[in-house]
Amino acid sequence: MKKTIVRALSTAALLSTVYAGTALADTYKVQNGDTLSKIAGKYDTTVKEIKTANGLKSDFLSVNQMLKINVANKITQSSQSTTYTVVKGDALIKIANRYHVTVGELKQWNKLDTTIIHVGQKLKVFAAKQTTTTPATVKKTVTPATKPKTTTAATSVYTVKSGDFLGKIAVKHETTVTNLKSLNKLKSDIIYVGQKLSVPAKKAVPTPVKTTPPKTPAPTTPVVKQPVTTEYVVKSGDTLGMIAGRYQLSVKELIELNQLSSDRIYVGQKLKVPGTKTEPTVDTALAAKMIESAKKLIGIPYVWGGSTLAGFDCSGFIYYVANQAGMEIGRYSAEGYYDRTYYVDTPKAGDIVFFENTYKKGISHLGIYLGNNQFIHANDSGVMISNLQGAYYQAHFESFKRFY
Repeated sequence: MKKTIVRALSTAALLSTVYAGTALADTYKVQNGDTLSKIAGKYDTTVKEIKTANGLKSDFLSVNQMLKINVANKITQSSQSTTYTVVKGDALIKIANRYHVTVGELKQWNKLDTTIIHVGQKLKVFAAKQTTTTPATVKKTVTPATKPKTTTAATSVYTVKSGDFLGKIAVKHETTVTNLKSLNKLKSDIIYVGQKLSVPAKKAVPTPVKTTPPKTPAPTTPVVKQPVTTEYVVKSGDTLGMIAGRYQLSVKELIELNQLSSDRIYVGQKLKVPGTKTEPTVDTALAAKMIESAKKLIGIPYVWGGSTLAGFDCSGFIYYVANQAGMEIGRYSAEGYYDRTYYVDTPKAGDIVFFENTYKKGISHLGIYLGNNQFIHANDSGVMISNLQGAYYQAHFESFKRFY
């Protein structure tokens, strides 16, 4: 959290343009508040392109840092943009992972103010590496018939459908999430529609031979099973998009389920939602390491943009602690970490607590939940432990979330 108003640098930070034959590059001077995603959006390029052009190993930038921007890449990429239509079960993080871009880039390209999207929405995606095609003159290699593809007898292939998640697929195939991730060499719980997964093959059960003819049952009226629902009470800060995301619905489905005439909801309103909701599992070992690492930093001063032992801001503190605990994650803003986490209703020690509308509008502060209404964070007074029951934090509390 930063209460001091920092004077923005002049837009004259754009400096010279350098010509080398037909190659064209811009030199950009980093301003206060800049991120790689924000700069990439200005030039219609990607974070990866900027990092490659400048030999950057992380997303961290410093004010007045000089960056080389390859404009030729911008032209090539813009000519290879594609339009993606949002389908049921989509989220910005899913679409970003599918096209190997970031949520911030998707928001920049499509001028989005939030992460909420709806079924049928058209999104612009710059993902040339996903849309390359084989030239017609190049013959595709055909696998000889003498070398058939071999499959493991103990597994079969499952195609991910809309609304699926690893826990649901594991139950369906009588296995565990850990086993599924091991079979498919997955590093996270993120999957996408159309993805092929190896699952344990179901053992064939021999059909018993009937010795007597079955009795013909009397005709009955078919029973239509109604979906199991429960009641959700709207809390301060809730939106239909947030509630729909928690219960793996689209906003349209939530509106139809409750026969709403608009997107407006109010605190205390009771909404019908699916009867069950699965929350992501807790990596207790990682959570314990994060808390242990965080507590060792108590007393280190606050530094705007800081992510080292010389000083931290709130997001730099999370970046440092997570990596110290063994979790490889980039340096993002509070909003960036918000986009990379799941909502949870029952927080556990090690979860992330988010706050909004502190020194700016929207998601603007975060910390690590310790349990018993305590959390550790970096604020203007440095790294410290605070109580969620405090009037200030109650007024700005947004949600508890958990890393993917």
